[in-house]
Amino acid sequence: MRKILVTNALPYANGPIHMGHLLGYIQADIWVRAMRAMGHEVTYVCADDAHGTAIMLRAEANGISPEQQIANVQAEHMRDFAGFKVDFDHYDSTHSDTNKARAQEIYLKNRDAGNIAVRPVTQLFDPEKGMFLSDRFIKGTCPKCKAEDQYGDSCEVCGTTYNATELLNPKSTLSGATPIEKSSDHYFFKLPNFGEYLQKWTRDEGRLPVSIANKLDEWFDNGLNDWDISRDAPYFGFEIPDAPNKYFYVWVDAPIGYMSSFENYVKTKRPDLNFDDYWKKDSDNEVYHFIGKDIVYFHALFWPAMLEGANYRTPTGLFVNGFLTVNGQKMSKSRGTFIKAETYLQHLNPEYLRYYFASKLSDKVEDSDLNLDDFVQKVNSDLVGKVVNIASRCAKFINTKFDNKLSATCAEPELVQSFIDAGDSIAQAYEAREFSTAIREIMALADKANQYIDEKKPWALAKIEGEEQQVHDVCSVGINLFRQLAVYLAPVLPTLAEQVQAFLQLDSFDFASRQQILLAHEIAQFQPLMQRVDPKAVAAMVDASKDSLAAPAEAPKAEKKKEKKAAEKKPEPKVGEAEIIGIEDFMKVDLRVAEVLEAAHVEGSDKLLQLTLNVGEAEPRNVFSGIREFYQPEDLKGKLVVMVANLAPRKMRFGISNGMVLAAGNGDGVWVISPETGAKPGDKVS
Repeated sequence: MRKILVTNALPYANGPIHMGHLLGYIQADIWVRAMRAMGHEVTYVCADDAHGTAIMLRAEANGISPEQQIANVQAEHMRDFAGFKVDFDHYDSTHSDTNKARAQEIYLKNRDAGNIAVRPVTQLFDPEKGMFLSDRFIKGTCPKCKAEDQYGDSCEVCGTTYNATELLNPKSTLSGATPIEKSSDHYFFKLPNFGEYLQKWTRDEGRLPVSIANKLDEWFDNGLNDWDISRDAPYFGFEIPDAPNKYFYVWVDAPIGYMSSFENYVKTKRPDLNFDDYWKKDSDNEVYHFIGKDIVYFHALFWPAMLEGANYRTPTGLFVNGFLTVNGQKMSKSRGTFIKAETYLQHLNPEYLRYYFASKLSDKVEDSDLNLDDFVQKVNSDLVGKVVNIASRCAKFINTKFDNKLSATCAEPELVQSFIDAGDSIAQAYEAREFSTAIREIMALADKANQYIDEKKPWALAKIEGEEQQVHDVCSVGINLFRQLAVYLAPVLPTLAEQVQAFLQLDSFDFASRQQILLAHEIAQFQPLMQRVDPKAVAAMVDASKDSLAAPAEAPKAEKKKEKKAAEKKPEPKVGEAEIIGIEDFMKVDLRVAEVLEAAHVEGSDKLLQLTLNVGEAEPRNVFSGIREFYQPEDLKGKLVVMVANLAPRKMRFGISNGMVLAAGNGDGVWVISPETGAKPGDKVS
């Protein structure tokens, strides 16, 4: 028996669980249930990620404390996970005394080992409020065009981007005071100290998907950098030891939440378990993290380095899932496909979604699509039309004609044994997280079971005098085959499995229990197990989702005017959208080669990447590009792209976009256009 600790990525305590989140949590829950069904001891923990500026601002906007904010959201998260049968052994919060103590310990061990650096960073400081100011809390005169009343990151008039310290006549929007430049010590984790170790760690067999390990090579090729792990007050989080008013950046204590959640589980519910047995350096037990591909770099570089520096064991493996699309497109509030877990549960059986996701998932880091028409067809065809149909066709004869008792002999021992033997490959598929393979094998067995019943036609035999025993035998075989299918589907459909176990009156429903054929066994009265998906319910869910998200928290006063102006602009263009122009206009387009110096996600946008481009000019350009669905920042950094260089600067809610990166798509994906080999930044493209 293996001893395994499983965690899921920690949902942020700032909003609801939605379909995209559930893909990863359902995947992990299925694996946990399957491994337990095979006889292994598995502990499954998670927690809310409860720290950071966003939490602080949302609480302030809601007029409550950060502690109340995270408590409210945690209750909603736990409700939604329970609704989808994602059954954690323990669900915690990163805002706990246990996590604080563990985070401080890991930090101090790394500090004492020489893995922490401190160096000053110059920022603007409000002397009246006594706090460092982020860009959104500063206004002044543009250093280039001298336009007044501009924010601390960019000028709405000329489009120039700059550091807040470059503003002329700056003022704090919080107090009206003139901010001063002040040096603030920031704390850095020396990630380069672990470069050689991480290169080996990421290539250990089974540790990471090969595609992820290959992608990480780009980071090693470019050289690892120190990681800023501190934030200045005010900040909702844990204070850094021996550093008053300095707080751990949220990504420091968030993964440590895996450890502290397990630690609290041991303390409060399972004193028979031992924390060190799972987290000490030489532990033989296994630890796996199920995460989305967007947070691989924290888990595959920073997290193992922090653990190694503090002399703890590192994860046995990272299991990485892709993103979720709905009807082939990114989830959309306007289309009603940005579906909250709560909204789904108000309209549909959660086991439908568990099954559909399982039918799509593999061990590959691939995006999954929830096609709602296919969803209806697959659930109705597979679960209702194939699996449940077997029981409904056979049970009524056992219940009404044979006093609820199965035949004392097995009329088709080879057929039943083939179903039993198939469990080995199905178990292997589950363990390898090849859920779609397991589902295909199970449905192939369901087809065989239905074919057997169709050939024997017990409903016809029941009308023939003297064929009672054959009816008994055929239906008993059918119930045995159905039992095997239900056992194999139990990790995916736990509620259905509980109902079937009660119907069959069995003490055990694990994988080993399938070995015993049910002979002369008494069953209960059959009750309907699953209804067909009603397309009208799906449509109602989509319709409800168009207004399902709560209104965003009130923006700080300093941002209201800026957001209002941004809202008056045209909407962001969709990738691939084009406008018909004449040849004369086309000839005016100035296409230039640009080098991507920096790339980053844009907070508050699920579509944009922010690119810093070298176009051969004195200063780099800032460009927002709607390609986040298809590219991660690390995919683009250092690459050459083609951009339209003579577009007028465009003011967006997130800043000024000074150009457009060219990309092309065919419906299956989008690709950024790159120049030929030998091109240099600033070269004209004709």
